[in-house]
Amino acid sequence: MSTAKATAVQSSSSAIKPGGHRAASRAALLTRTSPPPPIRIVHLGLGAFHRSHQAWFTWHAPDAQEWGIAAFTGRRPDAALALSQQGCLYTLVERDADGDSLEIIGSISEAHDGADTARLGELLSASSTAIVTLTITEAAYDLDGSNTPLVRLVDGLRLRQASGAGPIAVVSCDNVPSNGKITGEAVLRIAERDDDTELSLTTWIKENVSFVNTSVDRITPRVTKQDISDIEQRERYRDESPVIAEPFKSWVLSGGFPAGRPAWESAGAQFVDDITPYENRKLWLLNGAHSILAYTGQLRGHHTVAEALADPGCSEPVNRFWDEAQRHLPAQELDIAAYRTALLRRFQNARISHRLEQIAVDATTKLRMRIVPVLLAERAAGRAGLAAAFALAAWIDFVAHHGSAQDPQSEQVGDASSLKGLDRTAALLALLEPSLATDAAIVHEVHSLQEISFDE
Repeated sequence: MSTAKATAVQSSSSAIKPGGHRAASRAALLTRTSPPPPIRIVHLGLGAFHRSHQAWFTWHAPDAQEWGIAAFTGRRPDAALALSQQGCLYTLVERDADGDSLEIIGSISEAHDGADTARLGELLSASSTAIVTLTITEAAYDLDGSNTPLVRLVDGLRLRQASGAGPIAVVSCDNVPSNGKITGEAVLRIAERDDDTELSLTTWIKENVSFVNTSVDRITPRVTKQDISDIEQRERYRDESPVIAEPFKSWVLSGGFPAGRPAWESAGAQFVDDITPYENRKLWLLNGAHSILAYTGQLRGHHTVAEALADPGCSEPVNRFWDEAQRHLPAQELDIAAYRTALLRRFQNARISHRLEQIAVDATTKLRMRIVPVLLAERAAGRAGLAAAFALAAWIDFVAHHGSAQDPQSEQVGDASSLKGLDRTAALLALLEPSLATDAAIVHEVHSLQEISFDE
């Protein structure tokens, strides 16, 4: 931690072995000794992942003291309230197989309820605000309501246009292919609804807003009450808003920042011209494997990624799917062999309690991006795509045994599940990609793979 950072909090990092205790207490509690960094980044979707990822990279940039974040929650104000009560400081626990490393992060300067559109508008109207980052979940990009984060963003951009605050970058950090492009298209659609031709917001956005594509990666499980208690016992302070994460972290970005940005590359971020291969590597290999483990694992009685991976009935489908997926990735450029080895090591970290039920939500959105492209690519290459088909069959089995988890199409999933046989399979596949349901060979293939080996 640099000298500038060290003055921001009365604390320092520490390493702790599992079940161990530090002999000395920290210098003080979660208290800032100087003002927080000035706000230059607005974040929509305050949650654990943002705090383990974008906030971490910002705090570890050499110019961190110039780049404060104002973070807004999504659905509920709870996270903002808890964080605000401790000066927006929080403990990040990097949890490795051998022990924990703790650090206090100070890059978030303000935390707000997402419904506080007045403060959001004020910040987006300020010329000092240079970046908006988003972690609003994959499902949010399918929504088109009147109270979504993207609608709030457009309202804020309209105020920015009126204030003459200048250009800004919008950076999506969700697991969506071409997330910057998709965000830009969605923002323009919303802006066009009630555009004033004399002060065209859509024209202003096209000329003044860059939409940056990114690929993000850091496993960040939910924090438990036991985690909070452990930190208090070991560190002798109470943090109601800690974050648990694996040591690994990756951020790949592609796009322009017309109003400037932190020196994220000094913290390990990577800037590239073409992000598509990196997106696909992460979506198919990491996220695709997570989905396979989520459904096969729960069907076989497991609760975490590490538990499921230790079961050949779950790990073998993952390896078969990886074999299919890597045929459609530039292996040499992305070093796929090393990436797969690293993923196995990360998944096997039993001290990261990554819950399968957490991964299983929003299946129709996730599978559409994680599994379906591999199946279609395999079919286009003249192969059956059995491993990808098996992954979809596992989801259909999961729905039959456990019902639909939280999903943007939960009603449609329920209706499709009430059907029988091939009709049921086709109806569920149609929710992922309509062309799957009209391909009789794919429907029969997925149907034939259901109920295989889950009860061994």
